[in-house]
Amino acid sequence: MMWASEHRIRGIQQCRVDGWTWTSPVRGIHFHNQQPLFVSGGDDYKIKIWNYKLRRCLFTLLGHLDYIRTTFFHHEYPWILSSSDDQTIRIWNWQSRTCISVLTGHSHYVMCAQFHPSEDLVVSASLDQTVRVWDISGLRKKNVAPGPGGIEERLRTPGQTDLFGTSDAIVKHVLEGHDRGVNWAAFHPTLPLIVSGADDRQLKLWRMNESKAWEVDTCRGHYNNVSCCLFHPRQELILSNSEDKSIRVWDISKRTGVQTFRREHDRYWVLAAHPSLNLFAAGHDGGMIIFKLEKERPPFAVHGDILYYVKDRYLRKLDFTNSKDVAVMQLRGGSRSPFSCMSYNPVENTVLLCTKMSNIENSTYDLYSVPKDSDSSNPDAPEGKRSSGLNAVWVARNRFAVLDRTHSIIIKDLKNEITKKVQAPNCEDIFYAGMGCLLLKEPDTITLFDVQQKRTLGTVKISKVKMVIWSSDMATVALISKHVISICNRKLENLCSIHENIRIKSGSWDESGVLVYTTSNHIKYALTNGDHGIIRTLDLPIYITRIKGSSVYCLDRECRPRVLSIDPTEFKFKLALVNRKFEEVLHMVRNAKLVGQSIISYLQKKGYPEVALHFVKDEKTRFGLALECGNIEIALEAAKALDDGACWEKLGEAALLQGNHQIVEMAYQKTKNFDKLSFLYLITGNLEKLRKMMKIAEIRKDTSGHYQNALLLGDVTERVKILKGCGQSKLKFLLKFIYKLSLRL
Repeated sequence: MMWASEHRIRGIQQCRVDGWTWTSPVRGIHFHNQQPLFVSGGDDYKIKIWNYKLRRCLFTLLGHLDYIRTTFFHHEYPWILSSSDDQTIRIWNWQSRTCISVLTGHSHYVMCAQFHPSEDLVVSASLDQTVRVWDISGLRKKNVAPGPGGIEERLRTPGQTDLFGTSDAIVKHVLEGHDRGVNWAAFHPTLPLIVSGADDRQLKLWRMNESKAWEVDTCRGHYNNVSCCLFHPRQELILSNSEDKSIRVWDISKRTGVQTFRREHDRYWVLAAHPSLNLFAAGHDGGMIIFKLEKERPPFAVHGDILYYVKDRYLRKLDFTNSKDVAVMQLRGGSRSPFSCMSYNPVENTVLLCTKMSNIENSTYDLYSVPKDSDSSNPDAPEGKRSSGLNAVWVARNRFAVLDRTHSIIIKDLKNEITKKVQAPNCEDIFYAGMGCLLLKEPDTITLFDVQQKRTLGTVKISKVKMVIWSSDMATVALISKHVISICNRKLENLCSIHENIRIKSGSWDESGVLVYTTSNHIKYALTNGDHGIIRTLDLPIYITRIKGSSVYCLDRECRPRVLSIDPTEFKFKLALVNRKFEEVLHMVRNAKLVGQSIISYLQKKGYPEVALHFVKDEKTRFGLALECGNIEIALEAAKALDDGACWEKLGEAALLQGNHQIVEMAYQKTKNFDKLSFLYLITGNLEKLRKMMKIAEIRKDTSGHYQNALLLGDVTERVKILKGCGQSKLKFLLKFIYKLSLRL
C-alpha cells in the first residue's frame, strides 16, 4: 500500500496550465465554474489560487502539513475543499483566505475529497480502506448565513463545536468494503449513489439514505490499482482508469464493462468530465488525452419532406414543410441511445437502426415497423426485431442486407429471416447504393457490388470511409473519411478529392448538384470539378440533414432540429460558370453582391477575367484584369485614375498591339516618350503633329530630337539650320551640296 502511494507520487512530475509549468509535483487542479480562477495543490503543502486571465497566482493558503492530493471549488459558495496526506480534509473560504473547517477521522492519507453537486455533503477516500460521507450542513448554516458575531470566532477556532456540541462537519457514513487503500470516490450527479476505486483493483457502487449507506455491487475487470472513477454526467455509466494502462466504461444497471480504451506504455491517473459537452479528459504518464464515449452524429434518414431521427430513445418525425416535430414511437432499451446509423424503407415504412460497438460481438441492429398514426403524447413501444450484425441496409422493397460478425453478407426479409447468403468480397462495412446494390468498404478501397447479379460494378481507391452521401438522382456520391471528401460518379470514377485539416462532420447535396458539408466550425461547399470554399462559420458543430435554397436543415449536438440561413450565391455562380450558363452568370453579375478577392482570383484562374471586371473596385486590379482580357477602354479608365507611368507604358503597348493609335498617342504623351510619339505620327501620316513635335524639340533644346523630326519630315532646310546652330559646318556644306541648295544658307 505504501509502495503504491509512493509510486503514484513519482508518476506525476509536472503540470502545465495555459503556459504555466510547475516542476515540483502538482495535483488537484480545479477550475471555478463562473470566475476565471483555478486552484491547485502540491507537494509543497500549499494551495494556490490562480487567475488564468491575469496569468498569475493571486494568493496562497497554508495549513496542511503534508502532500495535498485534491482541491475542488464549491459549486455555489466561496469554498475550497482539499485533501492531504496529513490525514485531514480542510474547507477554506477563498474570499476571506481562511480555513473554516478541518475534517479529521481518517487514519491514513486522504487521497480524494469532493463536494456533493447539490447537497451539503462531502465524500472522501483514504488509504485506510474506507470511504466517508460528511455532513457539512452545520458549516453552511454558520458561515453562509451566520448569527451576529459568530463567524469571526469560528474562523479563529476552525473545527470547534458550539455550546450544544454540534460540529461544523460530522461523519454521516463510513463505507467499508475495499481490501486495500481507496484512491477515489465520487457522488452521482442526481441519484443517492457513490462510486469508489481502490488498490484492490475493484470499483464499488454504494447507495445511501438519511440513516445508512450500503454496498450495491462490485465491478471487477481492472488488473492493477484503480486510480480514478466518476459517473457520466448524463448517462447511466461509470468511467474508471487504472495503472493497468486502461480506461473502462461500465453500465450502472448491469455493472458490466461496456468499453475499454488502452495505451501501450502510460498508466492513467485521473479523469475529468466536461460540464456540458460529451468530452472526457484522462491524465497519464506522458500527458493527457481528450476523448468521446460515442459518436455525436445522430442517426437520421430523409425521405421527401420528412426527416426521421432518433432522440432520447424515441424515433421522431419532422416535416420540413411545416416544422411539425412529433415522436413516432419509443425504441427499446434504457436511457442510453447507442444507435449509430439508420436506414429507412419508404415502401414498407420500416427502419433499420444499427448499433456499432468497438467490440464487434456487441454490435446489433433493430428492425422496426413505423406506425402510420403517431401520438406524440403517448407513443407505444413496438416490438422491434433485434439481431447481431455489424450493419444493415435496405437493398430491395422487402429485403435488407446484413453484414454479420464473420464479415459476410446475408439477405433477410421483413420477418428478419435469412433468405440467402451472398458471396461478396470480404469487407469491413456496407453502405446503401440504390436498390439491389451495395457499397462495400474494404481497408483501402470502396467497391460497388450488385447483390442480385453478385458481381462488382466498380471500385475506387479510398481508405477509411466513414460516410456515404448520394445525390438525389444517385448520379454522384460523396465518400467521406475523417479529413478527405472524394466525389465519384455512379461508376465510382473519381471526379475530385478535397482535403480538410479539420474533421468533416456531415454533408448533403442541394438540388443543383453541389455538396454542402460541415466541419467543426464551418459550413462549406464542393463542386464536382473540385472547386470548394467556405459558406459561413459555426459556433458549434451541426449535422446537415437537407439543403433547400438558402436554408440548411440540421441537427445540433443535442439532437435538436435547427434551420440555418446561408448565402448560396457564390457556389451557384461558380456552378453556372462551370456549366457555361452565361445568361445566368450575367444575371448574377448584375444582381448579386459577389465581392472579394477569392471570386476575382477564381475567375482569373478559370479564364474569365472579363467577368471578374464586374466585381472589382480596386483600380490597379481592374487595370490588370482589363489588360488580361483586352478591354482597352476599361484599362484606359483605370490608368487615368491611377495616373502611374508604368501603367501608361503597359497601356501603350497593349493599345499598339490592337492598333488603337489614339490611346497609344495618349499613353506616349503621358509618359513624355517623344521619340515614340514622333514615330507614331510618322506611320499614321499625321505630318502636322509631327511638325509640332519638331517645334517642341526646338523649344526643349533637344537637338537630337529636333534633327530626327526634321529628318522624318524630309525638311532639308531645317536640318541645315540645325547643323549650323550646333557648329557642324562641314556637315552643313555637305548636306547643301547633296541637295544642291544655295550656299548662302
